[in-house]
Amino acid sequence: MNKHLALRDMSQTKRDPLLHLENTDLMPLPAPLDSPEKDHAWAALSQQAKDKYECGLDDTCALNLPQPKTPEEEKQLVGKFLSGLEKLFTKENNWTFLQPLLLTMEHCTGCQTCSEACHIFEASGRNELYRPTYRSEILRRLYFKFVKGGGLVSAWQHGDIELNWPLVARLAELSYRCNLCRRCAQTCPIGCDNGLVAHDLRKLFSMEMGINSKECHDNGSMLQLKVGSSTGMNSAVVKDNIEFIDEDTSEKTGIEVHTPWDVEGADVLLIHNAGEIMAWPENPGAFALILNQAGISWTLSSELCGYDSINYGLWYDDAQFARVAIKHAQAAQKLKVKKIVIGECGHAHKALSVIADRILGGDLNIPRESSMTLLRDIVKSGKIKFDPSRNNFPVTMHDPCNLVRLMGVVEPQREILRQLCPQFREMEPHGVNNYCCGGGSGFAIMQGNNFPDWRFHVSGRKKMEQVLNAFSDCLAPETPKYLCAPCSNCKGMLRDMLAYYGLWDSNRILYGGLVELMVNAMVDVKPGFIEWEWH
Repeated sequence: MNKHLALRDMSQTKRDPLLHLENTDLMPLPAPLDSPEKDHAWAALSQQAKDKYECGLDDTCALNLPQPKTPEEEKQLVGKFLSGLEKLFTKENNWTFLQPLLLTMEHCTGCQTCSEACHIFEASGRNELYRPTYRSEILRRLYFKFVKGGGLVSAWQHGDIELNWPLVARLAELSYRCNLCRRCAQTCPIGCDNGLVAHDLRKLFSMEMGINSKECHDNGSMLQLKVGSSTGMNSAVVKDNIEFIDEDTSEKTGIEVHTPWDVEGADVLLIHNAGEIMAWPENPGAFALILNQAGISWTLSSELCGYDSINYGLWYDDAQFARVAIKHAQAAQKLKVKKIVIGECGHAHKALSVIADRILGGDLNIPRESSMTLLRDIVKSGKIKFDPSRNNFPVTMHDPCNLVRLMGVVEPQREILRQLCPQFREMEPHGVNNYCCGGGSGFAIMQGNNFPDWRFHVSGRKKMEQVLNAFSDCLAPETPKYLCAPCSNCKGMLRDMLAYYGLWDSNRILYGGLVELMVNAMVDVKPGFIEWEWH
């Protein structure tokens, strides 16, 4: 492993990767994963991928970026990058994020406080390549050299860097070695945001050069805009699935469940992450039961994007983000609902509740609320009777970055767990200081080449440590344990991580959402809504 990568190494013309990691390089894991045989060997990048794609960063390939065939093509691509770089620093093209980006470019002192907060840097064995400031310093030098036009004086003041196609290709991949969790931004003493740097690099590559994650773009936001859901399900298929979920929930709970569709004038338009409908149907079933039993006037929408809160554009492309956010608001506008409530999806919360404020004006500026506060209010209201003894097993909570750290929705879900789960225990650290699941910013759905191995070994490693430490007093398989993650994207990552390390079979660690725990504790529900088996 090369721990001491210099910035100039990014411009190396040899196609050999700058970095190769082994398990022995990484942050150690606690029991029961504290022995070498428990930590799987890395999957090697195929020779076919090496021959076809740009894989010169770290023996991992996320983007399937084709190798240019000629020097002329390389020159054209570098020219497009420069054009995008200039646009990134103009108010007309980046008015939403220009101010914090300029602050980060011009005022970072290099104190490395952000590095100490970064789970990827720590998990990698503190490798220079994964410092939050590493990619930011490359962009900073390019900014002063090409945007500010500093020339030799700039090189002397800020450091020089050679701009060529290998640098551009490696920088594209490096922008996808950050979860955009913005723990670095939270800890910066002067307000620099190195997570934003990774985001805006992704935006540059997507909007100017058409370089992005296929899973986020082709199979994500584009599919959602064409069909209505990133899962590929149109409204007719979603309705059929919800009908089946209603029937299954009714049978399991002993309470008749019916999901209302397209109710004009309802108080609440609930928008799920459509991944729940496919992968975790007990979650929308639990939502329907709770809202009905609490007497909430609510509905789902069959409009395009109205039944899927996903907005993958948040992670890589402002234009795609805006297109999807407007569709969400239009679905609510058509039904004349009083407010939108966002289901258990962290990035949907940030997308529709925070970032969408920049584009939703007039009649589209419909009130939006987190399901966490609505659910807390239902629990506190006394409208539903609960028996906490039904949840008398160890429970810990993963805090979705976009919901908790980026929005400050910290306490509502905890109020529910403290009331309904007698053995609730916090991860350390928790709340706004909690760590990303490792699947943030699209990683949980990115499956190309050997990228899943990188996220299992590196981006998800700190979360795995937190989970095991939270249950350290009850790791034996005789005690079933529940990892509560009120976010579909996080559940996908946690599912994959727990399966990768076999922690259900060996230690009985189950994962799931918040509403499932609520229904499991409802007095009027047949016991056993949570099924202690692997999802």
